[in-house]
Amino acid sequence: MSLEIKVPPVGESITEVVLSRWVKNDGDAVEMDEVIAELESDKATFELTAEQAGTLKIVASEGDTLAIGAVVCSIEDGGAAPKAAAPAPAEEKVAVAEDKQASNSPVAEKSGESYATGTPSPAAGKILAEKGIETTAVNGSGVDGRITKEDALKAEKPAAAKAPEKPAPVAAAPAVAGSRNERREKMTPLRKTIAKRLVAVKNETAMLTTFNEVNMKPIMDLRGKYKDLFKEKYGVGLGFMSFFTKAVCEAMKDFPAVNARIDGDAVIFNDFVDVSIAVSAPKGLVVPIIRNAESMSLAQIEKSVIELATKARDSKLTIEEMTGGTFTITNGGVFGSMMSTPIINAPQSAILGMHNIIERPIAEKGEVVVRPMMYLALSYDHRIVDGRESVGFLVRVKQLLEDPARLLLGV
Repeated sequence: MSLEIKVPPVGESITEVVLSRWVKNDGDAVEMDEVIAELESDKATFELTAEQAGTLKIVASEGDTLAIGAVVCSIEDGGAAPKAAAPAPAEEKVAVAEDKQASNSPVAEKSGESYATGTPSPAAGKILAEKGIETTAVNGSGVDGRITKEDALKAEKPAAAKAPEKPAPVAAAPAVAGSRNERREKMTPLRKTIAKRLVAVKNETAMLTTFNEVNMKPIMDLRGKYKDLFKEKYGVGLGFMSFFTKAVCEAMKDFPAVNARIDGDAVIFNDFVDVSIAVSAPKGLVVPIIRNAESMSLAQIEKSVIELATKARDSKLTIEEMTGGTFTITNGGVFGSMMSTPIINAPQSAILGMHNIIERPIAEKGEVVVRPMMYLALSYDHRIVDGRESVGFLVRVKQLLEDPARLLLGV
């Protein structure tokens, strides 16, 4: 009995998927609930499992775009099909016998010719050799066409055949430095969705970006002092992302429009903060979400960041883990970015961009000192967030980061 395996429903808004990889090969024996393939939608990667044990018969190929409900493969009862047997030794013996029989068959003699035809006598052969004339160039007048001494004496060396003229060398094409190869790759569903959404945001929002800088020395000193105790107690390192997440949540209490969104002709304000963390995954940028970040501790945030980032790198994020979000934080600093203008993650109204930390001279209490500084960028939708709110929000984040005690105490 054969069971068809179809593309399962993977989300309300998803109508098709791409078969990204076969885990099992055609004809393999599979077990119940064993992963046989990976499906990729515009939001996440899913595993396709066997619904019964048996032999896998592949229908779709890697790279195919399949509608929900389309047949991917079938599983037949029984184990894997046996491999084709090698040719029987008896067949080999028959072939060898036929070859021997063919080799023993008499060779037909050339009709109308004798073995003496074109053969010089000893004297004639010596003369021809001295003249450098081939026997094939002399017609024998002796018995049965044998070449006689007289034939050899009369023979003249034929004019040397003209050597074929060499074609004129073709001018070599001018060398081009470096490779100029091209390759064409089909866009993944995730990359196509990212492209569409980014263009839509640029066209449908009034996006602006405001900048500020933050002195990271207070946070770096705090991390240096307590990082060992923090890791010993909570089992996770103390990074920068938890401080920025807490600072954003605190600043939103004073500037709620940054955590809101437009829905038709209404503005939806949220009394919770679901922070989307932009993560660079192998197949593109994904934004898993830390739910209710406003009620989490630094340790809880760090654990969530590590868990989500690991799932993103392993393509294990679910749609639920990437659906929603009220505000996004992206850290281009890990790649060396000094300053950028991040694009809003619609339908959110703002996104905070972190950048690399560079020691720069700044004025502090009337003196020039060197401090580890980071540029911050807040891109926002001017339709819902005014300039006063965007600048005030970013200044508030800066104040909280430069005084971590206030951040921890919530003042």
